[in-house]
Amino acid sequence: MRLIIRLIAQLIAIVAVTLMTASAFVMIDAHRSVEAETAATADRVAYELENLFWREILWRGSMRRDKVLPVPNWESLSTLKLISPGVCIAFAPIGEEPRQLCSRLEGVGATAPEWFARTYRDIFGPETPQTRQLTVRQPETGAVVATADADAAVRQAWRQISIVLNIAASMAAAICLLAAMAIARSLAPTQTIIAGLRSLEAGNCRRPIEACQADEFGLIARAVNDLAERLAHTAAERMALTKRLFEVQEEERRALARDLHDEFGQCLTATLAFAAAIEAGAGDRPDLAEDARSISNVAKRMMATLREALARLRSQDLEELGLEACLVQLVAGWNARPRANAIVHLDLAGNLASVPRAVSTSVYRIAQECLTNAMRHGRPSDVRLRIERGQAGDNAIALTIEDNGGGDPASVIASAGHGLLGIRERIAALGGHLSIGRAAGGLRIAAIIPLAMSSESRNGLVGI
Repeated sequence: MRLIIRLIAQLIAIVAVTLMTASAFVMIDAHRSVEAETAATADRVAYELENLFWREILWRGSMRRDKVLPVPNWESLSTLKLISPGVCIAFAPIGEEPRQLCSRLEGVGATAPEWFARTYRDIFGPETPQTRQLTVRQPETGAVVATADADAAVRQAWRQISIVLNIAASMAAAICLLAAMAIARSLAPTQTIIAGLRSLEAGNCRRPIEACQADEFGLIARAVNDLAERLAHTAAERMALTKRLFEVQEEERRALARDLHDEFGQCLTATLAFAAAIEAGAGDRPDLAEDARSISNVAKRMMATLREALARLRSQDLEELGLEACLVQLVAGWNARPRANAIVHLDLAGNLASVPRAVSTSVYRIAQECLTNAMRHGRPSDVRLRIERGQAGDNAIALTIEDNGGGDPASVIASAGHGLLGIRERIAALGGHLSIGRAAGGLRIAAIIPLAMSSESRNGLVGI
């Protein structure tokens, strides 16, 4: 819209400059016309008076020097007909007072505005009189002086400029209107292209731009559509690869959990057995029995830590127990901690039994990471975890976690932590979206994961 307004403003400025230039040319032409009419009047009147002069001489029939200058009766209606409107004629033989004969101003035009008259006089100055000798052979007979009336010159210039400006202004207004309509029609596809780019910015790569014209805008629309198609294909590949990476990560976690359980678990169990045996056989060595008990306590703490690590690493329970049971165990584990300062509430809604394995794993990992962040980075006394299927449609799962441990959503969004990055990548890989906002006394993290998108991603992964 700003481009249209700017183009129309430029068009109006060009038209205004053109009108001003045309007005200047018309004013100059009007001034030249006044000068030409004045010169033509001087020629006509001088020719007429010369004929009258010679008729007077012939009528008197005398060529004596003292009678050679008869004064003809030139102030007549026939002479007045020769004078252009707005021009005055002055004539007097040498030695006599000049007499003036002027035409009427009504035929020149209407009175010009004062500002125009002042501008015209400032530009061209006073009118130049035109002088014509009555006869070359008798210079003493006098000369005819034709002078354009200043008001008449201004009137004539104003009349011509008014006519031209009225026509030109009407044409300019029509041109501006038609040009504005043509510009608006030509730039109309820009709104469609901008809307398509905004949609592409929002991540919607499946909405093509309708290229209804075969001009440059049509080429731009087709280029944007090609870009959107390429971005959609790239995003699908990236989502499939990200999903595959998470699957590989889960496999690595399960392998690591097995190794820890088989190796470190057995070693710690053997350590406890050896410590118990040492403590039992050290009846006469209290210091040795104390060392054995210390070893046993350290091994028990290591086993507890290993048990927690295995609980975080293992995901095979999702296939055996299901998502609901695993979430219940997760929340129960947090509430059962001896130094737990917060109570975790779990709310499950909808049918979670038929959720695909990839989505179940991601939902469990997201909930696990959110609870860990809430406990680690805040001091909540109440944490509420809600998993619902059907809030955003039957083919989506909504996860919401709220706490009252304080925290700023802006700082959480701007943080570069790997936990939040992993949550975003999991949700993006499944075609969902994440929002972080403020809750009553703390933070609120909400995620919606479509199940249909996860199925498409699985199909795309098979294709890759």
